[in-house]
Amino acid sequence: MNKDQKKQYIDEMTTQFDKSEAVIVTHYQGLNVTQLDELRKKMREHGIKFKITNNRITKLALEKTKCKELSNLFTGPTAIALSEDAITSAKILTSFSKENKNLKILGGIMGADILDVEGVKNVATLPTLDEARAKIVGILRSPAQKITSILLAPASKIAILALEKSKK
Repeated sequence: MNKDQKKQYIDEMTTQFDKSEAVIVTHYQGLNVTQLDELRKKMREHGIKFKITNNRITKLALEKTKCKELSNLFTGPTAIALSEDAITSAKILTSFSKENKNLKILGGIMGADILDVEGVKNVATLPTLDEARAKIVGILRSPAQKITSILLAPASKIAILALEKSKK
């Protein structure tokens, strides 16, 4: 890279670090091109950027961002996942690293919180926003379904229910 390309790379990376809600740092040594393409495809489907980095220049870009505490993770063959959804990126990387032992998660940042390897794995166990919404809707619907089933029951069942309630 020439000097202008390096400056452009630093500016681009600084912008991406600042606008990303989550950054996860990995080592990819030992993964072949097919495996990397497969991982990138999974990440792209969820709007996540997975990028192989130039460590020295990326450290320069990190100095000006909220992610500067991650600079010690940039040694060796490093790749980063940049996303707005930390849970989804952590889930994809964790499941991929279980299938491919050559992908090693080093740590990351979620919002203002620095995560180690265990922190990333813990985030991967959380439900995604859509899963959480579905659970809340299910919880809210169940009482309404019970009331509806009671109201739609034949009159004899309602009488039996009223009798049982009066005994208490």
